[in-house]
Amino acid sequence: MKIAVIGGGIGGLSAALHLLHAGFDVHVYEQAPRITEIGAGIQMSPNASRLLIRLGLKIALDAAGVRPLAVHQRRWDDGRTLQRAPLGSEVETTFGAPYYHLHRADLANLLAAALPAERLHVGHKLIDLEQRGERVTARFENGAAVETDLLIGADGIHSRVRHLLFGPEKPRFTGCVAWRGLVPAEQVAHLGIKVASNNWMGPDGHVVHYWVSAGRFMNVVCVVEHGDWTSDSWTDRGNVADALARYEGWHPTVRGLISAFPETYIWALHDRLPLPQWTAGRATLLGDACHPMLPFMAQGAAQSIEDGAALAALLKSTPDDVPTALRRYEEIRKPRATRLQEASANNRTRFHLHDGPDQQKRDEAMGRSGDRSIANIGWLYAHDASII
Repeated sequence: MKIAVIGGGIGGLSAALHLLHAGFDVHVYEQAPRITEIGAGIQMSPNASRLLIRLGLKIALDAAGVRPLAVHQRRWDDGRTLQRAPLGSEVETTFGAPYYHLHRADLANLLAAALPAERLHVGHKLIDLEQRGERVTARFENGAAVETDLLIGADGIHSRVRHLLFGPEKPRFTGCVAWRGLVPAEQVAHLGIKVASNNWMGPDGHVVHYWVSAGRFMNVVCVVEHGDWTSDSWTDRGNVADALARYEGWHPTVRGLISAFPETYIWALHDRLPLPQWTAGRATLLGDACHPMLPFMAQGAAQSIEDGAALAALLKSTPDDVPTALRRYEEIRKPRATRLQEASANNRTRFHLHDGPDQQKRDEAMGRSGDRSIANIGWLYAHDASII
């Protein structure tokens, strides 16, 4: 079976690797002139890392990533930890795979390096596709065209494949705006930050930070409500002073991290309503192309990796019946992706509460058990998307 994957991001590359390992003739078509990932940090929980390790990538992940010991949910002003949940050896022992923090570019590069070079085609911007019977033809801006048995749109929230299959629809601006910064370790050594993930929750905003790139950099993301910036480009430069002003009165560690930004980028957070369907004929969608979610469960990339593993397993089990495999793909994957879209949206509210009765109830609940405890997170981390 010949398969074309449109989009050479984390979802597209990992899907191609799963399909290649399953025995399919797969090629990736990326519109950019080279494989690159804008942005900074990414969290890789065991439900995704086990799938990449199965592809033979553990040595590369260990070299590029950081294994955090825990995640701390903290108060915005005094820094008190409301919930500490393990992410280190206890998670790996319980769920059979590590939890990693990675730079997005490091992850994209190691995925691209694992794919045979002749199967990766950059500078291929999709402009049209046509389906006739059991064949799909993809046409690109550079004049190239490919005929394939199956086409997978892994081309992000602004998916061209999605547009061609189901028509135009703009993503929704959520009202949240984020600044991100990547800080060299030596610039924040005086803050004494341990190898853990930290989420500082406060009125109308939160801040997440953790180590990436084998501990060489601290990834920091600052999210606020009621932003007036509406561009969702990840390459728009922001102003460090603006970020500092929005976090006036927050804990000195938060303000120290922002002050250490060599530069900052600003983007508006967008999402979409769950799609009624992901598939039309022999073309289907994957990752942000079909289920973009707010980053407040740290599962966007992980779910795209799960999509690729599930799709490969289903196609391998019924290689002579692609429509059935695609129908099962949606039946299996949509409920889980929708649950995580909803959980991410709910965390936006939980993370941004003003001090008061609702905040006190949240803090008490986190202190009693916590949503990130081993007992409560099993539904997410124990899942193996390749088992169908």
